[in-house]
Amino acid sequence: MRLSIASWNINSVRLRIDQVIRFLDLARPDILCLQEIKCQNGEFPRKAFEEAGYPHILVTGQKGWHGVALVSKLPFETNEILPFCRRGEARVQGIKAAGIDLWNFYIPAGGDVPDREANDKFDHKLEFYERLTAYLKSRNPDAPLLIAGDLNIAPGENDVWSHRQMLKVVSHTPPELEAFANLMDAGGFHDAFRELWPEPQKLFTWWSYRAADFRKSNRGLRLDHLLINPALKARITSPIAAIIHDRVREWDRPSDHAPIQIEFDL
Repeated sequence: MRLSIASWNINSVRLRIDQVIRFLDLARPDILCLQEIKCQNGEFPRKAFEEAGYPHILVTGQKGWHGVALVSKLPFETNEILPFCRRGEARVQGIKAAGIDLWNFYIPAGGDVPDREANDKFDHKLEFYERLTAYLKSRNPDAPLLIAGDLNIAPGENDVWSHRQMLKVVSHTPPELEAFANLMDAGGFHDAFRELWPEPQKLFTWWSYRAADFRKSNRGLRLDHLLINPALKARITSPIAAIIHDRVREWDRPSDHAPIQIEFDL
């Protein structure tokens, strides 16, 4: 079977529901993982997704901020919410579809000061990574797994507009790069985007709202990821297609993140 999975930090699903439906019509993923939905469960626009052909919906919302959601053409089983977020915020979802575990994450951004003692938000972010990494080390490695979402770290030198300047900015500091590398090692994860666009090509999924023309300034970061573990990679029978839908960032009143998508045959 052909399976297509997309991920998008939408920065308010109710504000941008028309854009989400437009994207679904354009990209036609089987499953869309959303982050930063900024609504409670009962406020999620379910009807719009059902009418678009995505009747299977999982919403993990909270009042005001954060929140993740998953909409699917395929039926799925819901897994327990894993305790990676010490604050109990709506940042984690887990399902099983087509025999694959899929985890949808909105990992904390970490605030502005890259110091664990001076900035509790930064400590919270790194602890989230530490908990996730420790869990992966104890998880059955033979179980296929895909991690999707806004992981809020740009892990490589060419995943940021300037490696040198970003080393002191939260999202690309040395402690975060180490945390991401530890996560990749613990899961043995495969990054299809870097396989298709190897270093030193720049890859971005996020551009600041402050830029009048995001393409002209192009000061982007690759914060959004779709990671495949070895057990899933072994089941894939075709080359993996990977797409950053950066044109969506050109739409009217867009999210600051672009959707990303992978497709493969099982």
